Amino acid sequence: MDNTGTERTTELPLLEDCMITRQILDRVGDKWSMLIVVNLGAGQLRFKELQRRSSGISQRMLTQTLRHLERDGMVWRKATPTVPLTVEYGLTTLGLSLLGPLQTLVDWVDSNRGEIVEARSSYDGQQENIQG
Repeated sequence: MDNTGTERTTELPLLEDCMITRQILDRVGDKWSMLIVVNLGAGQLRFKELQRRSSGISQRMLTQTLRHLERDGMVWRKATPTVPLTVEYGLTTLGLSLLGPLQTLVDWVDSNRGEIVEARSSYDGQQENIQG
């Protein structure tokens, strides 16, 4: 109850809000999106340079991920009519605001990599004993 004697009710988020939240978390949590945002955090890059720095990503996946990030307002795209066409990408203010939390996550992974590798090894050994 609040101070007026009225019982408080907790409002649950609308289903639409939950779906939007999930979609955004899926986007920013995607490995390619995270890698692209971190790479663009150093400054604007041309498409091929971004692909080179995002080792393992195909041209198609890079294009698709950049389009999604641009649609979500995190990345900007600038095409200069040269021969061949020059296309550069960079982070918007919204994209830059994501860089801090992503860097914190990357730092956490770096700090805990050894412990995670040990845990995986221990788990895999136990699974082999159970199945073997």
